[in-house]
Amino acid sequence: MTFEKKNLSAYEAMYEAQKIAYAPIIFQAVRTLRDLGIFTALQNSGPEGISIEAICESTNLSRYGVETLLETGLSCGAVELTENGSWKLSKVGYFLQNDPMTRVNMDYNHYVCYQGLYDLDKSIRSAKPEGLKVFNKLCDADWETIYQALPYLPEQIKTAWYDFDHYYSDSAYPAALPILFRNEIGTMVDIGTNIGKFAILTADYNDDVKITMIDLPDQLENAISNVARAGYSDRITALSMDLLDPEIEFPPAQGIYWLSQFLSCFGHKEIVHILKHAKAAMSTTSKLYIMETCWDRQQHEAAAYSLVNTSPYFTCMASGNSKMYHSDELLECISEAGLEVVNIHDNLGICHSLFECQSAQLQS
Repeated sequence: MTFEKKNLSAYEAMYEAQKIAYAPIIFQAVRTLRDLGIFTALQNSGPEGISIEAICESTNLSRYGVETLLETGLSCGAVELTENGSWKLSKVGYFLQNDPMTRVNMDYNHYVCYQGLYDLDKSIRSAKPEGLKVFNKLCDADWETIYQALPYLPEQIKTAWYDFDHYYSDSAYPAALPILFRNEIGTMVDIGTNIGKFAILTADYNDDVKITMIDLPDQLENAISNVARAGYSDRITALSMDLLDPEIEFPPAQGIYWLSQFLSCFGHKEIVHILKHAKAAMSTTSKLYIMETCWDRQQHEAAAYSLVNTSPYFTCMASGNSKMYHSDELLECISEAGLEVVNIHDNLGICHSLFECQSAQLQS
């Protein structure tokens, strides 16, 4: 996937530049149109549209506020103004109001990213998530990465983060499981298990597999609780680990080593470090699976656009040195770690690719 070059006149290019310059204001105005119920009022009005007075009555908002928001919505194509002066929801507005992916993305960018991205320039210089200080100040903490913070963030922020993360992975998991279990698998290590969702789905899918979940200690508390509620504590165990510790050791000779939406949380050298340690634990029959959202392997430009523009979150809020990777760089990391790709399964769920790997010497 490449982004098409647009042949613009000088005026058109200048207009596009203004859209970028005002993008933060437009984002917040459109989000407010959604969250204060103005989009709902427009949608319920039908094809004839609705007057500003009627919107004010249904939303209990002032004429000034409604009019200000609608005019910004008009400028960006989210709403339409009819010849008789009534207002309607546009096709773009329909998706802003009703599309689950758009809602998840907007909530994530507002609650998780927006305030911290003010310091993106500092993060680019320091290679640290400088925007995380917003949450450190809010929670009186001193976290170095967002992953340490997740269990303790205010509920609205935490919900937005998990909804974003799970919306995409949940769509890919059902497609990935049959690939993993084409052959009989007795054991699996879920590296970066998060809240244990994939481990539980795997136990649902296969009655015999035994799974070890690996993550930071605080994060594992949620995963262990979720596993217990699902009734799989006899088959799913937990191992707390700092994946950047130079002395890490993964459980040896497991059938599958699974890393889902995990390597994008790390920089190039850190990815190689994790993969090298995974390789050291693998037997000759072990497989390592990496499921990631690579922007260059997308079917649609909208997906690539969304992924590329998620990378600044990793820069400013998450780790300071990670991103949504081009698949070429992931393949470089895999090779540097002494692994080789056996197969790549694209278009799993909404936007995932699954890299099936084994030790490089097995391919020689």
